[in-house]
Amino acid sequence: MLVSPFRHTARVLCTALLAGIPTLSWAASDSDLRDALSAAREQQWQRVDERLIEDHQLRGYVDYHRIRGQLPNVSPERVLQFMDQYADSPLAGWIRGQAIANYGHAGRYSDLLSVADGEPAGTARQCYYYTALLNAQPQQANQAGLDLWLTGGSQPDACNTLFERLRANGTIDATAIWERKMLAWQAGENNLSSYLGGLLNGQWQTALDTVDDVSARSRAITQAPLCLGPECAATASFYRAAMQRFTREDTPAAFAAWQEIAPRLSLLPSDQQAIEEELAFYALVREVPGTLTWVDSVLPSLDSERVLELRVRRALAERRWDDVVHWIAEMPAGQQENSRWQYWLGRANGQLGNQVAAESRYQQAATDRSFYGFAAAEKLGQPYQLNLERNHFDAASRQRIAQLPAVQRTEALLRIGEDGLANSEWLHAVQSGTPQQARALADYAASQQWHARLVQTTIAGELWDALDWRFPQAYHDSFLHWGRLTGVDPYLLMAITRRESAYNPNALSPAGARGLMQLMPGTASQVSRELGISDPGPYGVLDPELNIRLGSTYLRDKLQRYQGNRLAATAAYNAGPGRVDQWLGNSVEEFDLFVESIPFRETRDYVQAVLSYRVIFESLANGGNSEGVSLLSDAEQQVRYDRALLARR
Repeated sequence: MLVSPFRHTARVLCTALLAGIPTLSWAASDSDLRDALSAAREQQWQRVDERLIEDHQLRGYVDYHRIRGQLPNVSPERVLQFMDQYADSPLAGWIRGQAIANYGHAGRYSDLLSVADGEPAGTARQCYYYTALLNAQPQQANQAGLDLWLTGGSQPDACNTLFERLRANGTIDATAIWERKMLAWQAGENNLSSYLGGLLNGQWQTALDTVDDVSARSRAITQAPLCLGPECAATASFYRAAMQRFTREDTPAAFAAWQEIAPRLSLLPSDQQAIEEELAFYALVREVPGTLTWVDSVLPSLDSERVLELRVRRALAERRWDDVVHWIAEMPAGQQENSRWQYWLGRANGQLGNQVAAESRYQQAATDRSFYGFAAAEKLGQPYQLNLERNHFDAASRQRIAQLPAVQRTEALLRIGEDGLANSEWLHAVQSGTPQQARALADYAASQQWHARLVQTTIAGELWDALDWRFPQAYHDSFLHWGRLTGVDPYLLMAITRRESAYNPNALSPAGARGLMQLMPGTASQVSRELGISDPGPYGVLDPELNIRLGSTYLRDKLQRYQGNRLAATAAYNAGPGRVDQWLGNSVEEFDLFVESIPFRETRDYVQAVLSYRVIFESLANGGNSEGVSLLSDAEQQVRYDRALLARR
C-alpha cells in the first residue's frame, strides 16, 4: 500500500524531530550532482556517471528526468515506486503529472488511472484523465468534460479525443456548441466562434445571422428576434453575450437598449441577473448619468458583492451617509463583517449622530489587524490589536530540523544554484507537515536569514499571526541608514519593500520593475543621474544596497512633492505621481475618504497594505508594543486631500 505524501512527510518530520537522527548521507560531491542534473535535463545519459551520484541526497532529481524521458514506455509500477520513494518531495507529484500527460497522449488510459489520484492540475491533464474515466465513470467524466468544453478560449489538443467522444455520445450537443460559440464571441475569440458556428446546421441559421448583425452594429440587438435557435435554445446565451459585449463597448447605449428590450424578453431570472449585474457594475464604474435610480432598483436582486462595494463607494463620494448604512446592510454577512465596512458603518453612524452605534461598529472593526482596523482603533483611542504570536525554538530544535531530508535537499539545491527547486522542496515540506512543523521550519528559515523563503513559509503554513516571521528584520541596517540619509521614514521603506518584493532581491515584475523595491530601469537611471552615480543598468539595480538607496531617494522625491504626506507618496509610488495629482483634484477631504476615492483597486489595496505594514514594523521594533505608534500623523489625518497638498514648484 502506498503512503500518501502528506502522511509520509508528517511521519518523517515527527520521527526526526523526536529522535534527532540524520536519515540520509552522501558521498558524492555537489559538483558531480550538478553536472549529472544538467546532463539529465538534456537526456544526455552518456555524460552521467551513476557511481559518482549514487549516494547523493539529490539523486532523485536525476532519476526523475530519466523516468520522464522514458515515458510513456515506463510501467505504472515503476512510476508508483518512484512516487513512494520520494513521497516527501515534490518529485512525487511532478512525476505523477508527467505520467498522466504521457500516458494520456499515448492513449494508455488504464496506466493513467493506475497512477492518478483524482483530478490532476492543468487542463491538458484533466482532459486525458476524464477521457480515461469515460468507461469506468461515465457520468462524472461526461459532466467534467462538458465543463471543460464550455469556455470561451481554445483548449489544448489533449482535449480533442474527449470532446470527440462527448459529441459522439450526445453530451456535447448543438446547444452546447452554441453556448461555447457565445462564450467565444463574448471573449473576442472570433476564429473559435466562427469554427463553432460551422458545426451547426440550418436550424441555427437565424441565430448565426443575428450574431453577425450585432457584431457589425451593437445597437442591432434591439431588432434581434426574441426566439433564436430550435425551441429558442439560443436565446438566453445570445442575449447574455451580446449585452456583455455592448455594455463594455458603450455602457450608456447598452443601458438604453436594455431598457427597450428587457420587457419583451422571457429570460430565466439567472440570465437576467447576469446581464443586469454587468450593466450595473459598468454604470457605476463609468458613472453613467441617469442610471443610479435603476441600479438601486435592481441591486437587491443581483447578489453581487462587487456592485454593492461600488454602490457604497459612490455613497461615500457623495457623502450620503444614510445610503452608506443602507447599502452596507444589503451586503452578504461575510462581506459586511469585514473591518473595512464595519469601519465605514462607524463613520456613517457618527456622521448621522448615532454615537453608540458608531462606537459599536468601530469596536468590531478594531479587532482586525488591517488598515481599517487600525483606523477604527484610533477613533476609539485604543491600542492596535496586533494579535502577535510568539514562537520559541532552541538550538537543539534547529539542529533536528537541519537533519530532515527535505531540509538537506533544500540546502543541497541551494548549494548547486537551483534556487527554484529549493523553494519547491521547502514549501512542499511546509505544506505537507503539521502546523507545529511549519513553525519549526519557519524558525529554521529565520535562523538562516532566508528572508524571502521565510515570508513564503508563513504564507504556505498560514502562520498569519507570526508577525516576527511575516515581517522579518531583512536588510534592517540598510533601511535605517538610507532612511536617515534621505529623511524617509525607515518603517515606510520596509513596508513598501515587503509589499513590493517580499524581500526577493531578484524579483522581476511583468512590467519590468526590479529588485527589492521594484524599480523600473528608467526610474533607476533617472535617480542615479540625480545622485551623480553611474547608471546601474538592468542587473546592477538588483544589488540590494543600491536598490534600497535608489528606492529611498525616489520615495523622498515623492514625499517632497506632497509636503511629506506618506499616504499620497505611497499611492504615487504604486500608481505614479501624475495619477495621484489628478485624484487630489477631486477635492476629497479626510484621509479615509481619499483612500476610498482611489479608482484603482490595486492602488487602494496597496496603500492600505503598506500603511498597515508600516505600523507592524514599527510595533515590532518596539518589542511588539504598538503604544505610541500611529497609522498616520495628526497632520496626515487632518489635512485636506486636495490640490493644496501639492508642494509649490
